[in-house]
Amino acid sequence: MARSVPILASKFITLLLLSSFATILVTGDQDHEFVRSLDRKLLGLKKEKLSHFKLYWHDILTGQNPSAVQVVPPPSNTSRTAFGLVRMIDNPLTLGPEMSSKLVGRAQGFYAQASQQDIGLLMAMNFAFIEGKYNGSTITVLGKNAVFSTVREMPVIGGSGLFRFARGYVQARTHKLDMATGDATVEYNVYVFHY
Repeated sequence: MARSVPILASKFITLLLLSSFATILVTGDQDHEFVRSLDRKLLGLKKEKLSHFKLYWHDILTGQNPSAVQVVPPPSNTSRTAFGLVRMIDNPLTLGPEMSSKLVGRAQGFYAQASQQDIGLLMAMNFAFIEGKYNGSTITVLGKNAVFSTVREMPVIGGSGLFRFARGYVQARTHKLDMATGDATVEYNVYVFHY
């Protein structure tokens, strides 16, 4: 009988360990009580769709009411690219290339000269819509803009309102650039997946 107690105890310990392991597998990792899976329908998300927007972005550096202002000048010892320069923007977004065309939103954010070798901007901006069913919704763009390339591509990293969970990309093409003032009009084609 004395020999069976250690065998019985080892079987009991093995059974206890196995049941503890099984409990962990069933209940999951309790270290992450702050996260859970959700059904997308609970958030009102329906079928994902792909939309294309064509907009004109007006970067106005001159005049009485510029839409882009320098908030950080480049260091005095910088290269010819103005590396380090930062501009805050509230640029009009219109349907056509003329400023007189219909205003549908504003590009709000900043761009910074992030390259020492060429004119390469870091763009961080929200396309904040003010028209139609998209009024109050935003598309967020973050990426490199090699200004003198014919077509520049930057990722859409998110959005708000009707663009929650947005993903996609934009293509930027310079429509008009005044080299004397720096004022520019850029055509943006936005391809975005959203719900």
